[in-house]
Amino acid sequence: MEDSEPVQPSLNSSYIPAALGHQQLSEDEQSEEQNPSASLLPKQSSVPLAVRYSPEDPYFLVYIIFFLMGIGSLLPWNFFITAKHYWLYKLSNDTHHSGSEEQRSDLSDYFESYLAIASTVPSVLSLILNYVLVNRVSSNVRILSSLFVILLVFVVTTVMVKVDVSDCRTEFFIGTLVSVAVVSAASNVFSGSMFGISGHFPMRISQALISGQAMGGTLSALASIVDLSVAKDVTDSALAYFLTADVFILLCIITYLLLPKFAYTRHYMMAATHLGSGGTSEGAVSVPPLRPILRKTWVLGLSVFYVFCVSIMVFPAVSSGIQSANKDSGSPWTTTYFVPITSFLLYNISDFCGRQCTAWLQVPGPTSRVLPALVLCRSVMVPLLMFCNYQPRDHLNTVLFGHDVFPVVFNCLLGLTNGYLGTLPMIYGPKVVPRELAEATGVVMSFFLTLGLAVGSAFSVLIVHCI
Repeated sequence: MEDSEPVQPSLNSSYIPAALGHQQLSEDEQSEEQNPSASLLPKQSSVPLAVRYSPEDPYFLVYIIFFLMGIGSLLPWNFFITAKHYWLYKLSNDTHHSGSEEQRSDLSDYFESYLAIASTVPSVLSLILNYVLVNRVSSNVRILSSLFVILLVFVVTTVMVKVDVSDCRTEFFIGTLVSVAVVSAASNVFSGSMFGISGHFPMRISQALISGQAMGGTLSALASIVDLSVAKDVTDSALAYFLTADVFILLCIITYLLLPKFAYTRHYMMAATHLGSGGTSEGAVSVPPLRPILRKTWVLGLSVFYVFCVSIMVFPAVSSGIQSANKDSGSPWTTTYFVPITSFLLYNISDFCGRQCTAWLQVPGPTSRVLPALVLCRSVMVPLLMFCNYQPRDHLNTVLFGHDVFPVVFNCLLGLTNGYLGTLPMIYGPKVVPRELAEATGVVMSFFLTLGLAVGSAFSVLIVHCI
């Protein structure tokens, strides 16, 4: 696609191309600026009459399925990071104790940081591959194959729960990181493909997918807390925990196979197929053109990058290491439940609330300078959490926010801003490009997100070592 080719907004966009910047407009864009309502409708010659009218989503079933897909896209990662007590038990110096005492080892102290690197670096590579394959391999193949890979790895992880690894902790540690890398790569192919597909639908479907990702974190945190309270043995708790993930991944496979059965889905996918195959004289290209996508979305992409970069710097590597100031009291709140609730549950609930807010409130807009300014303001969350009661502290001995209320407030603020400011540019991206580039743009926005996680995870290792 050449730079001079006229750009049409997405089929469901509420934003006209003239609002996307101050660059010089083409003749078609100028005509759309003079008649904004025309830019919201498909061209007479490009879209058949059958796809100009949208069927209803009966009982919001398609919305619910995309919501479930969002849960499934981040559920594997969330189940890995929230099983903190299990990993401490497996990687401790003695796995023959009951699991009620917290043991230390070099592997367990920095496990979250290594986990973040192992999950995000392969994810960047997988999303690059996903972008190259977006027009070469069907979305069904990419999505279903990635789900089956995730399911296979999680079944192996579940089996390993009852295996004694006290004599081969290093090998288990390496194997776990490899499993995380494979799962993360497959999860990002899955989520990138799903977000690409959602770009063909109205904006509320993209919002459902992104909100589902936050709900995946909330459900994993709740499952972890329930397992801790019910199971007496840490391995029994982990077994029930990972079995829950196995069942849910299988549910995602089943519900995705049901998605094409709905007329609502077939309607928008038919429009996407028409635009991809007949929208240009040469048909669909092998690799989508990157320049026109970046020309429209680079600010939004960088916003997504920095939001998730800041979040992964401190969550979970720093936030999960913040202990209660009253830990010595011996109460269940200050020992067993403080980290699962304050670090994981509250963060994920706040993240979910922030993402849900975008269904009703979409301010600032895609061209507002306030959006990147608010994103930059989130940088303050890093030192705020660093100076909470993180333990153990080997270098930075100053604790400015020792009271238990501070990590509660800071984690809620971190999650709320991550959800809201991270979702807005993600749902704006596919709506401000030509219709035929909506799916590729969804993959590109996912790439910015994952790249932010990769860079942030590298900094998280430095932060933990500095503390």
